[in-house]
Amino acid sequence: MIYDTALVGTGPAGVSAALTLKIREKNIIWIGDPNLSGKVEKAEQILNYPGVAKTTGKDLNAAFKAQVEELGIEIEDHMVNNIMPFDDHYALTAGEAFYEAKTVILATGVVFKAALPGESELTGKGVSYCATCDGRLYKGKKIAVICNNPWFEDEIIFLAELASEVHLFPGYKGVGDVAGQETVTVHEDKITAITGETRVEGVQTPYGVIPVDGVFILRDSMSMDSLLPGLEMSEGHIKVDRAQATNIPGVFAAGDCTGRPYQYTKAVGEGNVAAHSVLEYL
Repeated sequence: MIYDTALVGTGPAGVSAALTLKIREKNIIWIGDPNLSGKVEKAEQILNYPGVAKTTGKDLNAAFKAQVEELGIEIEDHMVNNIMPFDDHYALTAGEAFYEAKTVILATGVVFKAALPGESELTGKGVSYCATCDGRLYKGKKIAVICNNPWFEDEIIFLAELASEVHLFPGYKGVGDVAGQETVTVHEDKITAITGETRVEGVQTPYGVIPVDGVFILRDSMSMDSLLPGLEMSEGHIKVDRAQATNIPGVFAAGDCTGRPYQYTKAVGEGNVAAHSVLEYL
């Protein structure tokens, strides 16, 4: 069977695209984690989702699941490891599974490597990857920020305006305006572990433990050009136009994989746009 669309990824962008395509009665194959987004699930608090005054990631993910189940949309529990173009469609391999589709929507999110001891265990318990999402939880508190790209310095400044102390560990040279913030201390050494039992309590450095209430990790996303050879990338993200179209005909992308800001609202909007672009393409 050749599906109308192969949808890869079950985060907010994937959910949005799947709902739209199902309502429009398209024959889709949706591949990813049936539990949807682990990143959403672990979010402590979400304040900027329209129509929802205040919620947790767990509750929002549950709402996504309920809507998907209500429409009877099935998810294939696989990880896609290769996408191959043919004359008029695409073939996707996922372990031993093999799928064919006329179009593809990539909604894979970004992969955060748990490079530090304690990072994965304390994600959602003081470890965050989004300043806009969780920054206000640390107003007047002490935080550490791990950042590998000066592109994120506006987010650090935002955090510096909220927190009482910001311990910045940059993975690059030439820290800009951030260094001039009163609350920011720039460290040349690196964090070797994040400490804490049930919540973040500190960060371990070669010179001792610095007590903090939270840790923000601002990393670049993973490259995806190996998944689909020839896919055009920009600074580690899939390059798309306003229609969420990539440089490869019939292939669209939405959500965190297309670049920052890593926001649920942005991902949902892009997923909807990608789905409508697929409808037009078909």
